[in-house]
Amino acid sequence: MFSVIKKIIDTYRNRYSISPVDLADSAESNRLHSKVVNIFFFIFGFGDLAVLFALHHNNLYDYVASLIYFGAFTLVSIFAFFTASKVKNASREKAYIYKNIPFYISFLCGIGASVYNFFAFAQPYNGVLSLFLTISIVLCVFSFSPLIFLVALLSGLCPMLPGLYKNFGLTGLMDSVLVAVIMFCISLYKRRVEKRYLTLLKKQKKSLVAKTFGNFTLLYDDKVIKFSRSKAPELLAYLIYKNGSSVQTKELITVLYGDRADSARYGASLRLLISDIKHTLAELEIQNFFITEYNNFRINPEAVKCDYYDFLAGDKTIMKTFTGEFMSQYSWAEEALDFLERRSYGDK
Repeated sequence: MFSVIKKIIDTYRNRYSISPVDLADSAESNRLHSKVVNIFFFIFGFGDLAVLFALHHNNLYDYVASLIYFGAFTLVSIFAFFTASKVKNASREKAYIYKNIPFYISFLCGIGASVYNFFAFAQPYNGVLSLFLTISIVLCVFSFSPLIFLVALLSGLCPMLPGLYKNFGLTGLMDSVLVAVIMFCISLYKRRVEKRYLTLLKKQKKSLVAKTFGNFTLLYDDKVIKFSRSKAPELLAYLIYKNGSSVQTKELITVLYGDRADSARYGASLRLLISDIKHTLAELEIQNFFITEYNNFRINPEAVKCDYYDFLAGDKTIMKTFTGEFMSQYSWAEEALDFLERRSYGDK
């Protein structure tokens, strides 16, 4: 019995387990996606609260269940949104934990809302529909552990099982269970594909190299990558310096064009830079290195070999190569020098 369980665990680890550091970039995507999802949650919750107050302000007592339902959506969405903003700069070692918190808050909110709909409103159809709608959105948008996904799915579905049989009969019950099994299988397949993709990125990492000690240089297959626009390398250099954290348009414009640069005037220039970078990287078939989501820009540190990242990871050989210069052609890089010098002398 124990040997069978051990075999199942080993098989799961080999096929679906991914280290938290490798998932740091996925966690950043989850963080950004959760901000967008929670904007819609807030609109849904606050909008319905406003309608309730407008139409039934004289007898709100009769709508306590609805007030709790929409009020919870409003408060949870606000909390999750600001949590997503607060954990933006979490280190890559802790990113998988902290940056996924807003996602799990939203996920549990959706599961809880489904169960509440099923029982408190006595609306089994809406409850089941809400549950599978939540699960479908998660499958399409987010990156997650299949085991956590299974626990969340069961926590929503299991309490509904007796009600499903009562309201929809054996066929409705079995259909719901079948859909749940299919969705869990899809989650396993999705994680398997993600693991294979990360393996391909690690192969790409051997060819894509960023050198930051001294002047910044980006190479692919030992050749310097040449862009059409002169500021394109600087944009990538700054994102590499940010170590996987997302940077918004306004910050990039300030870094590239100065404190007095306004978004209206320089926004078009930034868009041209981004287009140049995407086009150049696409021609070289470099994947998942430069990432743009919801007006946020970042690079994926897992897709590039970089002396700066090896330095941060404590690679003694790389630390010895640091001679007090870091992306020397860019003035904004000077703020990192003090930190790098202290680290190089063992002051952590």
